[in-house]
Amino acid sequence: MLVNLTDVFSSEEKVVKKEISLDMDTFTYNGEKFSVIFKEPLSMVFSNIAVGKALVEGTGKITFDMKCDRCLTSVPYEMDLQFSYEVFSPDNLSEDMEEDEQNFMEGYELNVGNLVNNEILMSWPMKVLCKPQCKGICTVCGKDLNTGECGCDTFVPDPRWAALKDIFNANKEV
Repeated sequence: MLVNLTDVFSSEEKVVKKEISLDMDTFTYNGEKFSVIFKEPLSMVFSNIAVGKALVEGTGKITFDMKCDRCLTSVPYEMDLQFSYEVFSPDNLSEDMEEDEQNFMEGYELNVGNLVNNEILMSWPMKVLCKPQCKGICTVCGKDLNTGECGCDTFVPDPRWAALKDIFNANKEV
């Protein structure tokens, strides 16, 4: 969605408040698609802070359907979006600004979708757990260990002693 900021850039001390609904149903991160379960409209405020310069502030909530990193059960993950950016009209861009600083501006229009995508990427969690004490899944049979033990032998010998074990096994008489 594009929001025209021409009035905000040109009118001194102009403040515009808008509620903007997100049209996002999925979000792709590292090649995996995550469904959006709930999305709250963004409350955005556009304020003129100088000629050709505006402050864009916003808040909102979005909930994704993610998988627990240990047991792979479905987990709703709520993300609070809060952002504040200074944006410039195309006339006021300085040559020392990098292109990435204004990647959500298209002329005098703010691309809200790109801005929200940027904020989601910056807020993306490193690990999602269904609960802090999640036990994960059995490496042998794949059973969810949060529902109970599976009885599999999960003993892993120390690989540093494997050579010694081979020597003992080679010297046994059959």
